[in-house]
Amino acid sequence: MSNLQEASDLENLVRVSARRFQESPFIERTQRPEFIRGVYAGRYFPIHIGEDEIEFYWRLRQKALLFDTPEKPVEIKGPDAEAFLNHVLARDVAKMAPGRGYYAIACTPQGGVFMDGVMFRFDQETFWYVQADGPFETWLMANSGGFDVTISDPGVRVLQIQGPASMDIMHAATGRAIDDTLKYFRAGFYDFAGQRLYVSRTGFTNELGYEIYAGPETDHLALWDHITACGAPHGMEFSSCRAMTLRRIEGGILGNLTDMDTSMTPFEAGLGPFIDMDKGDFIGRTALVGKDQRTCLFGATCVSATPSAGSQILDGDLVVGRITAGVPSPTLQLGIGYVVFAKPGNWVGRTLQMRLPDGTSHDVQIVTLPFFDREKNLVRGIDRTIPSIPA
Repeated sequence: MSNLQEASDLENLVRVSARRFQESPFIERTQRPEFIRGVYAGRYFPIHIGEDEIEFYWRLRQKALLFDTPEKPVEIKGPDAEAFLNHVLARDVAKMAPGRGYYAIACTPQGGVFMDGVMFRFDQETFWYVQADGPFETWLMANSGGFDVTISDPGVRVLQIQGPASMDIMHAATGRAIDDTLKYFRAGFYDFAGQRLYVSRTGFTNELGYEIYAGPETDHLALWDHITACGAPHGMEFSSCRAMTLRRIEGGILGNLTDMDTSMTPFEAGLGPFIDMDKGDFIGRTALVGKDQRTCLFGATCVSATPSAGSQILDGDLVVGRITAGVPSPTLQLGIGYVVFAKPGNWVGRTLQMRLPDGTSHDVQIVTLPFFDREKNLVRGIDRTIPSIPA
C-alpha cells in the first residue's frame, strides 16, 4: 500500500519536478517557508506548514479549520451516465436524486477495492465522482465502451471547512443561505460574494463540515479572502492535512491505497453496507457472489505506543495482521490505528501483541470502528457540544 501520511513522512522527502503535478490555485495564500507538499490524485497538497498538529487538532474539534484538499472531481455526463455508473460502481445510482451525495466504491473484476469516493448527481445526465487517490479517470474511460457518456476533468479544486463552527462560517460566507436545512450528504449551488459555487455537507474528518468546489472560472484568491474573512471571527485557521489525518483515523474513515486496496474486498474492509448486490450486474459483482462478508479491518488501541504502518499484530507467536496507519489520539489520549487481519475472526475485545518496525512489542486492544462517536452525531450536527482538552 502507499500514500502514507504519518509523522515520519515529514523526514522522508524527495525533490519532484513541479511540472509533473497540478499546483493549487490557492498557493499564493497558503505558501510559506515551512511548507511540505504531498501528491494525491496527481495534485500537490500541504502535509505540513510548520504548525503544531495537536494544537490544530483541537482547533478542528473546538472551532474550525480550512483545508486545501487534493481530492479530484471527475465529471460523467451523457444519456447513458446513470447506466454507465451503475455498471462501474457498486452503489445503485438509479436511486439518486439531484443534490444527493453517495459514498460509492468501484471494484476490480476480481472483487477488490479499486476506488472510493463521493458521487453527486446534478441532473438526469450529469454526475461528479469525487475520487480518492488513484487513476480513476483513466479507468472510467477504459470501461466506457458501449455507453454514450463523456468523461472529463472539470478542473475543480476542493476546499474543506471542518469543525463545530463550520455551519456558522458557511452561513456568513453565503449571505445566510446555508444553515441546518442543508443536511449531511446533501449539496447545492450557493453564492459566495458574487461567485456561485457547488457546496456539499461532507468532509474527511467526521466533524461537522462542508466542501466547496471551485472550478477554473472561479476567482480563487477572492474566494479564499472571502472565506477566511468570514471564518476569522470564529477562530478558523488554514491547516495542512495533519490534523485531518488524526481526526479521520479517530473517525474510522479509510484511505484508499493506505488502508485498503485491490487485494481486499469491500466486505473485508468493513464496507459491505455500501455494496448493493441486489441492484444487478456491476464490475466485480460476480467475484463478490459467495465471498465471506465478514470484516477483517478493525481498530487497535495502545497505551504504551502509537501504532505505525507496517507493524505486525501477533496472536501468541503467530502473525495474524498488520497495521495500515496509526496516530496518537488527542481525545482518547492513547495510540490508535487500523489493523487488517489475514482472515475474519472474533478479534474485537482481544488483547494482542503489536511488533513495531523498531522491534519493540506492545499490548493492543482490538476495537470496532470508529474509535468514538459511533452514532455519527458529530458529523450529522446532532451533537454540537464543544469538547474540552483532556487534563
